[in-house]
Amino acid sequence: MEKKYGIIGAGGHAKVVLEIIEQMGELVVEVVDKNPLVNELMGYRVSHDLPAENLILLIAVGENRVRKKVVAEISNSFGIAIHPKANLSSRCTVAVGTVVMAGVSINSGAKIGSHCIINTNASIDHDCEIADFVHISPGASLAGNVLVGEGTHIGIGSSIIQGVSIGKWATIGAGSVIVCDVPDYAVVIGVPGKILKYNKD
Repeated sequence: MEKKYGIIGAGGHAKVVLEIIEQMGELVVEVVDKNPLVNELMGYRVSHDLPAENLILLIAVGENRVRKKVVAEISNSFGIAIHPKANLSSRCTVAVGTVVMAGVSINSGAKIGSHCIINTNASIDHDCEIADFVHISPGASLAGNVLVGEGTHIGIGSSIIQGVSIGKWATIGAGSVIVCDVPDYAVVIGVPGKILKYNKD
């Protein structure tokens, strides 16, 4: 029996999430977005009201802080969306609200938190721990035993060596190579990665 999903968000990221749900063989019933100028997404009508309470929701918004804010505002249950062409170990775990895109690899012992985005072709090796509301961008590679704190954004094509800990709400710039621990709120760029500033906004 098909599960009935609602999607919050109607931007580019929502297009990808919507297609994953379709490819999982599930039913998208409702798309919700606060922007009154957005009325359609890929053939689906966009509502501007709160989603129906009986729907399983996914928050299709790329910004980590916005996802966290939306979760606090609604009472629906949340689903998990995993693209059929993602490769997940049977010994990894993925929590509710998370979306895993095509080409992703998640290896044994990895733990993925709630409402994360594991984006196209990202690689998460054994025993990594990814906290809630994290975004791992396309093509990013995490070696084994990497810890990533809540709300952190790992930029496209970045690489993180084994055993590194990255704090909460940090930002790893695109293409960066992280070879040592990163503190909370740090913005890190370069090869090897260096702290550019701290951002607590």
